[in-house]
Amino acid sequence: MATQQKPKTAEQVKAEFKAKGLTVTKWAKDNGFEPTSVSQVLNGFAKGNYGKAHDIAVALGIKSREPVAA
Repeated sequence: MATQQKPKTAEQVKAEFKAKGLTVTKWAKDNGFEPTSVSQVLNGFAKGNYGKAHDIAVALGIKSREPVAA
C-alpha cells in the first residue's frame, strides 16, 4: 500500500518557490492556471475546497486528491 504524502502548507509552497527562484505567475502558466487564482489559494482567499481552487491546491501539494480516511 502506498503511503500518502502529508500536504504542504501555503507557507512551505511559497518557501519552495523562493528557494527555486520560481514566481507564482511562472508556476501558474506552466501548470495551466490563472496567476490570480493561484495567488488567492496561496494567500488564503480561496480555500481550495472545490472547483478550480481545489485543482490548484492539489497541484501545489496543499491538498490531497484522495479523500483522507477518518
